Amino acid sequence: MKKQTKLWLAAGAVLAGAAIISSRSRTHAPLQTVPHLDLDKYKGRWYEIARLPQRFEKGCHCVYAEYSLNPEGYVDVKNTCRKGDPYGKEDSATGKAFPVEGSSNSKLQVQFFWPFRGDYWILELDTEYTYALVGAPDRESLWVLSRTPTLNQDVLERLVHLADQKGFPVEKLLLTDQSCFTQG
Repeated sequence: MKKQTKLWLAAGAVLAGAAIISSRSRTHAPLQTVPHLDLDKYKGRWYEIARLPQRFEKGCHCVYAEYSLNPEGYVDVKNTCRKGDPYGKEDSATGKAFPVEGSSNSKLQVQFFWPFRGDYWILELDTEYTYALVGAPDRESLWVLSRTPTLNQDVLERLVHLADQKGFPVEKLLLTDQSCFTQG
């Protein structure tokens, strides 16, 4: 095969790949959050019930987050999981969450490594602050959280349905193994 023909085939393959990627990208309606988040009620421990796959959570079991209010106006965050299996080595990451101005605290920017921040938007929240649906406007991050290591199946299904309606790829959701908390 001639060198010029190979170049044209390679260029065609690149263009075809770009077209496929472009056609698969979705445009989403603006992501609605809860009208208000009371940070004082939100603080404390939240267990992860389900999540979209995240590189930083690969191999995590028994995942939970602890939030506390910092006097300087942000939220201290500590995420913890057990690596490899429910009784594996505990691994934690600490960060800060900053309320987005004008969002009534329902949109936060979380920072684990300066200067990078990620979106942490409260999409659904029980009036008693017992469960929450949290995501990002790019629809690549999604968490179902609960104050307990388990969540009523009907509530979980309703939250997954809501996430689907909001454009999240719920078919990729992973249920979090919380067996280290639920087994006697």
